[in-house]
Amino acid sequence: MYQRKNFGLMPRTFGGLLEEMFPGGMHRFTEDVNVGVAPVNIQETDKSYEMQLVAPGIKKEEFKISVDKNVLTIAYEHKEETTEQTDNKLLRSEYQTKSFKRSFLLNDKIDAANISAKYNDGILHLAIAKKEKSEQPVKEIVIN
Repeated sequence: MYQRKNFGLMPRTFGGLLEEMFPGGMHRFTEDVNVGVAPVNIQETDKSYEMQLVAPGIKKEEFKISVDKNVLTIAYEHKEETTEQTDNKLLRSEYQTKSFKRSFLLNDKIDAANISAKYNDGILHLAIAKKEKSEQPVKEIVIN
């Protein structure tokens, strides 16, 4: 039987937030070894969840963000650049941008129609709005 263990790597409140926001945990649906991983931070405010995804060197137009069937997907596909042949030789190349795809299962507390994004200084910021809490009316049940 599988038992979930807390190794003390994240505070209980953050772990509880992730479980609440993403039922069943956060899932990365891509398994391609050529796909990179963009690290994500998630914070909760009174009205939204704030997500920061680190992805330097990418133009904002190159991101693809979508919500389909309660799955939020953030993706970037790296396309090989063609350069003109010159007499200069590349002596060393350490910087590489890899494609990535991150997917998150959203629960019914999320207002998927009100997700906004901005990209600044290599960090993609998403504001994921919470649904307004509606009070359920008290209803008395009569026994017949």
